[in-house]
Amino acid sequence: MNHATPCHAIPFDTLAFAKKLETAGIPPAHAEAQAKALSDALQQVEESRLRELATKGDVLRLEHEMASTKVEIIKWTAGMFIAQSALIIGALFAMFKMNQSPFQPGVHPAPTIQEMRQPAPQTPQAPVLSPTLSPIPSPTPSPTR
Repeated sequence: MNHATPCHAIPFDTLAFAKKLETAGIPPAHAEAQAKALSDALQQVEESRLRELATKGDVLRLEHEMASTKVEIIKWTAGMFIAQSALIIGALFAMFKMNQSPFQPGVHPAPTIQEMRQPAPQTPQAPVLSPTLSPIPSPTPSPTR
């Protein structure tokens, strides 16, 4: 990311730091050099930290990218929906056409598939006698005594 790194000063009192070093027995030139070195190191840490932070411009750019990506996803999804719908309608139309009769509408052709049925089994039936014609009983011999 290219950022214009603003110069933020870290609240660090180099003079007070150098005076503490001098009080501890460090020569004044060494104390000032150490204070300057520490101040520079702290400044570099702060600049490094600031480079990692997003600016308002970064946030706006990302929001714009997200919005354009959202539009692309919606376009792609709508296109796939339309394509799938056309595929389903085409498949239904093809199935309908395959089941259509090749003859004129209203004319019913002979069926092309015959049913294979076995004839119903014949059960023997007892002869039916009419009520007016009753069988004549055969004479039975009478017992003789």
